[in-house]
Amino acid sequence: MSSAINDATSPSFFSNKSAKIFVAGHRGLVGSAIVRKLQSLGFTNLVLRTHADLDLTRQNDVESFFAAEKPQFVILAAAKVGGIHANNTYPADFISLNLQIQTNVIDAAHRFGVTKLLFLGSSCIYPKFAPQPIPESALLTGPLEPTNEWYAIAKIAGIKMCQAYRIQHNWDAISGMPTNLYGPHDNFHPENSHVLPALMRRFHEAKVNGAKEVVVWGTGSPLREFLHVDDLADAVVFLMGSYSGLEHVNVGSGKEVTIKELAELVKEVVGFQGQLVWDSSKPDGTPRKLMDSSKLAGLGWTPKISLKEGLVGTYKWYLENVKQ
Repeated sequence: MSSAINDATSPSFFSNKSAKIFVAGHRGLVGSAIVRKLQSLGFTNLVLRTHADLDLTRQNDVESFFAAEKPQFVILAAAKVGGIHANNTYPADFISLNLQIQTNVIDAAHRFGVTKLLFLGSSCIYPKFAPQPIPESALLTGPLEPTNEWYAIAKIAGIKMCQAYRIQHNWDAISGMPTNLYGPHDNFHPENSHVLPALMRRFHEAKVNGAKEVVVWGTGSPLREFLHVDDLADAVVFLMGSYSGLEHVNVGSGKEVTIKELAELVKEVVGFQGQLVWDSSKPDGTPRKLMDSSKLAGLGWTPKISLKEGLVGTYKWYLENVKQ
């Protein structure tokens, strides 16, 4: 089965900086970084819509938008996202809203003549006990993590939908799977945020309040991989210009850090002087979760932002933008 698309039918993404590009989900962590990257490269014709302007779960509205705007390229970063608590509480929302968004956008993009589309998934698409580091080939080889399977199944459907449209219609739809992301515009909510922004907020509040210690769940031993969202945006633009293939592509940093090392680094960046206390009665979660990004490296892309540098920039953004 050939997955190549004839270059003659797929004009280079970089050849026309005034080509119309629809970035779906441009206000989120990922979408806002992609917009910053495209603007920095001189792309001048970005089509952006807030949720109030365009509800991507409504098929008629999406079709009307594509009929009127006719973008040449689409980057699909819009999704209903959340942590374990949100996934457990609203499973119907996580499967139905994500299926609606991606089905409406991918199908309309194809029917209204979009040249190329990139769909963004998540590392949670992989089986709970996938080999480490996780290669792209691990997809659909075992059961998912039960706490976010509804979201994962929607994202897997998005990958398969892009593959199906490529096979049946010879249409250039590709997928990228990012690892754990962080950076400006992250969610720093006290209950609903992921581990890195949650740690940053807690250390900051402890510093401001003069607390003597911060208690962190678990032993600190699990290994995690983090990628700065600006590196992801760089990879997305690279893939739009350089990749046309059937298989999805992992996008990670390739570097692991223990939660303990991460906490110590965040503590240092924030400037909290107190003690770090580990509550080992609380769960650690998966011992290791690293993606194999050698395929992307083989295509010629590697990340540029170190974890320390990325944390410093993220904390600066937090201080300037998050209500204290």
